[in-house]
Amino acid sequence: MSHCEHAACPDHFVWPRQAGLLRLTWIARRLTGALTAALLIGATGVAISTQAQQTGAPPIETIRFAPGASEAVVSGSVIRGERALYAIGARSGQRMSLSLSSAEDNAAFQIYRPGAQAERRDYGVQVVGTALPGAEEGEDAKTWNGVLPESGMYIVSVGPTRANTTYKLSVSIR
Repeated sequence: MSHCEHAACPDHFVWPRQAGLLRLTWIARRLTGALTAALLIGATGVAISTQAQQTGAPPIETIRFAPGASEAVVSGSVIRGERALYAIGARSGQRMSLSLSSAEDNAAFQIYRPGAQAERRDYGVQVVGTALPGAEEGEDAKTWNGVLPESGMYIVSVGPTRANTTYKLSVSIR
């Protein structure tokens, strides 16, 4: 049963093929929260995590290694003031190495111990937790190598040091 009697209501209107973007905009306005983000991000071909869709938290992409592999590479782009977040599961005593490169040498990362939480704030994304020495906020780390102090999910936060950035992050765990 229809909620309105208008022939021009978007629920009853047959959208012309060229109006696809208009329809996507209308759908986005009708929906709220994570579903809106999923539609808009899905339209651009970018994946987001289930946790972010359900809670409104910043998206965190889990880095998974191929069977038998100990290294993975991810790439992406981040606009000024935002962060790309990655989760890496590892055990105490394993050695983790990270290397970050960007075309304009304007990207850096932080690594947070298990238990850290990502939160969306008015000014952007903030990770609340304890960072590993040498990969703390303000260090502008581009490489890090060390033995992990505890088991769990580590959060890696990648962001620009100036302007926007496109980057490639290499991670190995042995």
